[in-house]
Amino acid sequence: MTTERAVIALRAFLVLLFGILVLFQTMSPPGQFAHMARENPDDASLRWPATAVPVFWALCVQVVIVCTWHLLTLVTHDRIFTEASLAWVDGIVWAIAAGWVSLVGVFLRVGFHADDPGLPPLLVLLSTGVSVLGLLMVVMRALLRQATTLRTDMEAVI
Repeated sequence: MTTERAVIALRAFLVLLFGILVLFQTMSPPGQFAHMARENPDDASLRWPATAVPVFWALCVQVVIVCTWHLLTLVTHDRIFTEASLAWVDGIVWAIAAGWVSLVGVFLRVGFHADDPGLPPLLVLLSTGVSVLGLLMVVMRALLRQATTLRTDMEAVI
């Protein structure tokens, strides 16, 4: 599979994922937690925080999608090893970091007070997964920085 075909396929899936996330943000948590507030008036105060958190997580993923789209554009124009690419990778790192901070906040608030014994391990799994993803992106950014510096040095020699 050529790079061009892979980029086209990845872009198609990024558009699909972005659309699904918009649908999720506008329908799923708002509808679910509005229903919960009607059914359990004692929990009605949780409606807006419980709605805001998953919508925020979806927004973080959308930022990653937009940054990835821009990186793919740089790849197709053979400009990935430039300073411009580092800003988009930084956007991915910051979006993952924001999602991780809010996820850990949810874990600290909900995980230790959960009635369901499966929720704390799930939150630990998600927190660990997002940690690994964020740290991987930091390492990938360092590799991109090194490759960009090497390419710049090579161009200066030539």
